[in-house]
Amino acid sequence: MNKPAETTETDERFADRRERSRRKRGAKPKGWREELADWLKSLAFAVVVVAVLKLFVFDLTIVHGISMEPTLKTGERLLVNKIGYRLGGPARGDIAVLVDPAPTPGESKYIVKRVIGVAGDTIEIRGGVLYVNGERLAEPYADVAIAGPDFGPLTVEPGKVFVMGDNRRSGASKDSRSFGTVPAGSLLGKAEFILWPIPRWKKI
Repeated sequence: MNKPAETTETDERFADRRERSRRKRGAKPKGWREELADWLKSLAFAVVVVAVLKLFVFDLTIVHGISMEPTLKTGERLLVNKIGYRLGGPARGDIAVLVDPAPTPGESKYIVKRVIGVAGDTIEIRGGVLYVNGERLAEPYADVAIAGPDFGPLTVEPGKVFVMGDNRRSGASKDSRSFGTVPAGSLLGKAEFILWPIPRWKKI
């Protein structure tokens, strides 16, 4: 008489996996309403995440006008880092998006400018040359000397910044030479990248 083969632990695990697989195959598929509900939940979650990131972390903005040429050109899309100015103040050389302190009707209420001076800095323009704290400022981003009359000296007040456009041609940029220093809190973020058009994609 033949003895039955011993059942091993491996055999039991294999049988258990087969049973779970059989039950899974026999599971009732989701109806279209359940599928739609799952899809809407995922979409809602994604929208909330993007909204939070846009509110606190980053934003996108479009360049309007010629005031930041040759660094930025009209129509370019920029990625703006918002969290940096929540954790610390602006620095000289930042390209910042800020609320226009002297808005023109029908135009955007935001402008893009370069931070030239922070609190305590003394700004002066003499003979088309920009000086910060008595020293000539190297400006590789500008392609011409500053047109127009001399300016200053002006000392930036606490909690404020002095901003200018990179386009130094006459009348090309409305900036702190005309509307004065601006509150650092009016700077919404630092422009970090040109995202569009693709041939111009780069860190700034």
